[in-house]
Amino acid sequence: MSNLKKIIIDGIEVEVDAAMTIIQAAEVAGIEIPRFCYHERLSIAGNCRMCLVEVVGGPPKPAASCAMQVRDLRPGPNGEPPVVKTNSPMVKKAREGVMEFLLINHPLDCPICDQGGECDLQDQAMAYGVDFSRYREPKRASENLNLGPLVKTEMTRCISCTRCVRFTTEVAGITQMGQTGRGEDSEITSYLNETLASNLQGNIIDLCPVGALTSKPYAFTARPWELTKTESIDVMDALGSNIRVDTKGREVMRIIPRNHDGVNEEWLADKSRFIWDGLRRQRLDTPYIRENGRLRKASWGEALAAAAAAMKGRKVTGIVGDLVPVEAAYSLKTLVETLGGAVECRTDGAKLPAGNRAAYVGTAAIEDIDAAQTILLIGTDPRNEAPVLNARIRKAWARGADVALIGRAVDLTYDYAHLGTDRNALTALVGKASASDKPALVIVGQGALVEADGAAVLAEAQAYCATTGAKLLVLHTAAARVGAMDVGCTTEGGLKGATEGAEVIYNLGADEVEIEAGAFVIYQGSHGDRGAHRADIILPGAAYTEENGLFVNTEGRPQLAMRAGFAPGEAKENWAILRALSAEIGSTLGWDSLAELRSRIVAAHPHLGRIDELASNEGAALPRAALGNAPFGLVVKDYYLTNPIARASSLMGELQAMAAARTDAPLAAE
Repeated sequence: MSNLKKIIIDGIEVEVDAAMTIIQAAEVAGIEIPRFCYHERLSIAGNCRMCLVEVVGGPPKPAASCAMQVRDLRPGPNGEPPVVKTNSPMVKKAREGVMEFLLINHPLDCPICDQGGECDLQDQAMAYGVDFSRYREPKRASENLNLGPLVKTEMTRCISCTRCVRFTTEVAGITQMGQTGRGEDSEITSYLNETLASNLQGNIIDLCPVGALTSKPYAFTARPWELTKTESIDVMDALGSNIRVDTKGREVMRIIPRNHDGVNEEWLADKSRFIWDGLRRQRLDTPYIRENGRLRKASWGEALAAAAAAMKGRKVTGIVGDLVPVEAAYSLKTLVETLGGAVECRTDGAKLPAGNRAAYVGTAAIEDIDAAQTILLIGTDPRNEAPVLNARIRKAWARGADVALIGRAVDLTYDYAHLGTDRNALTALVGKASASDKPALVIVGQGALVEADGAAVLAEAQAYCATTGAKLLVLHTAAARVGAMDVGCTTEGGLKGATEGAEVIYNLGADEVEIEAGAFVIYQGSHGDRGAHRADIILPGAAYTEENGLFVNTEGRPQLAMRAGFAPGEAKENWAILRALSAEIGSTLGWDSLAELRSRIVAAHPHLGRIDELASNEGAALPRAALGNAPFGLVVKDYYLTNPIARASSLMGELQAMAAARTDAPLAAE
């Protein structure tokens, strides 16, 4: 029996799944129905009534289109498809009544409201409301909530759509928001006035259809029509969330998510959303040279000449940091190899096999989480390593997927079977694995791969996948890692093997590495962080919002980050610095523009030219070896301080302090 059903909406006949609601069927027909509470990624509340439509032959009153399924509509007297009208006089009158009702208590805050210009209530009042009010009584007022340093509240503007409550409960997995009271006494509140303990809470700003929840750091700084909007890619984790960077002049004013169903849906982690104040502080804006133990400012010509003189005729090693685009990594590799040196990108010591994409990326797509019925996590805490991916796992769990974890027990916002903390638990699981026809997924974190037996752990995970038919996803924490490995920035022996005996170390934005005394260090990066403190020469580079760059996410999807503004002072694009340095050394790189460089990269690695496409990852299974018996650790300890941009952000420092205070054990009053 077919599950499709025909329906006529405003004279347009469409055939849709009978389980669809009228509002979804209308979208298929290309008809927009106004809504406030309905959101396609949240459960249906049906409480704003703005989406009322007329069902011909149905009840003599309008019906809520978000809560009525197509299968519940009666056919015509002769079996004709049911007819729905979205613009009849009944619907027009109903919408005007609902809008008048919503505006009864809504304050006239538009001139000073941050939502102005992108407010659903404003837009729909213009489109569906009337130009007068019959209400003369005093308006209701509500007390504002303290949700923390990220979300600013003006609860008098709230229209009780409950989107924020449903998001925090269903997607973020916290239970600190709810609605109390009835009638005009109803209000959205937080449990015991708690601030929100989630690294996804910023999404309620996007979800709020009015100005009740707005961005606290962005408050009163700009209007949406003043901003230049640039579509880009986030680099705070390896998920590759699609973002839009909004700038005013040279300054980044805010970062908001873009929809990409295959990667981040339409959510964004708080670090990715609010990191922009770190782009302004602690910036390197001029070259420096260390003389007599002190750094002094220098010109570009002087700094490049000094760097070239230091590199000529000496053993050079290149280190690729976590936020580096593929173009810069490829440029460094090409330059250092012409000098007879080696380049390494696995700065955390992860035992990822070079050249074997099926092992260092895996065989799964992020989207496979949605259909998985069993998910095994090994040595990872996705809530801190990739919060948006963790929300996707939670969605699969809510639909009935079984989740199991081998590694340190952590709060993932959903229930899981904890199979053990060490390698013995993994060995035991692989030993009793059997074939299954259920869609399954294994997610291996960097915590499982950074120890000495990391390659053996990965081999065990591959063996488990081979036996059970599961797909493998390696969850990276560094945005630059997969792209740098794709272009071959790896050395036999890893970081230790690359740096051993090196006379000159070219540090390309690696701020998580301790470089031992003795080597001459050239640091190229955007912030005055650990790498710059150890440097003998500093070459200031652009941050990820200040240059066009290619990044490959944790599932192996190449994506383009676009330039939203220009680097401060004399800082230059990273690939251009390396091109200029190569000319100074006398080993000029064979490209003069970003386009030429990219064509060279794509010629050598064709899959990097297929933007936003997933390649089928090739590679042999790793040889299995004996595992140790140490417990799996976690690589992300301070979620808000994982990179130099985050450490430069005062807001991230405040959030990290709050997170640390929450984990401190409470003292008993005695």
